[in-house]
Amino acid sequence: MTGRVAGKKALITGGAGGLGRSMAWMLAREGAKVAITDVDGEAARGLAAEINAEIDGAAFGFDHDVADEDQWAAVIAQAVAAMGGLSVLVNNAGVGGDLVFVEGDTAANWDRQYQINLRSVMFGCKHAMPHLRDAAPASIVNISSIAALAAGPGMGAYNATKAGVWMYTKTIALEAARAEWNVRCNSVHPVFIKTPILDPFVAKAGGDEGMAHQKLARGIPLKRIGEPDDVAYCVLYLASDESKFVTGSEFKIDGGMTAQ
Repeated sequence: MTGRVAGKKALITGGAGGLGRSMAWMLAREGAKVAITDVDGEAARGLAAEINAEIDGAAFGFDHDVADEDQWAAVIAQAVAAMGGLSVLVNNAGVGGDLVFVEGDTAANWDRQYQINLRSVMFGCKHAMPHLRDAAPASIVNISSIAALAAGPGMGAYNATKAGVWMYTKTIALEAARAEWNVRCNSVHPVFIKTPILDPFVAKAGGDEGMAHQKLARGIPLKRIGEPDDVAYCVLYLASDESKFVTGSEFKIDGGMTAQ
């Protein structure tokens, strides 16, 4: 370990799988304590146990429905008690949806994505901020998507909610800066990454994962889709004090897609 986040105490939502799993491992291996929260609490505790088998006492797992504000208050209190504070919040939990065009779209689809992708970020920032101020210098990392910056057909709710995360991040960054709290807030915007969020594209390709990934890679200049660690490395930088003069910014992990 090189200790890039030694002494940091991080809470990662949606941390049991996909991007969150890579983030938890990377932050722990670089010296942080990590609170892994997930709607699948058993999986969160299982991952914490895996990490602790390698790095004793580094990880904790908690049940957490990010759409429920009461659970936010309770989970943050539990994480602070377990880790001895909170200096990094990673709002990673999110959901995609089926590719639904406007005439077939529903209020239920929008409500689900709004509650999990966007409203949960507000809950996290709201309830974590007092603890982050106490532990400053501190950092909030909001996982948005390249879909916030480049729209796609059939992805109305996802585009809109992830764009909301992008703009809300800037609001929090400015509020914290003007209040001189020394809490930074930045957003990360991945393109297609090898996680279950790509399942609808795989289904559309008849279940052929290789074909689906190949099709998705065609629009990416580097001609491949990303790995979870590609995103985790960016989160590591933003969680660390290496990024102490970076706030209100968006980081594109997109293989050059938005440079075209």
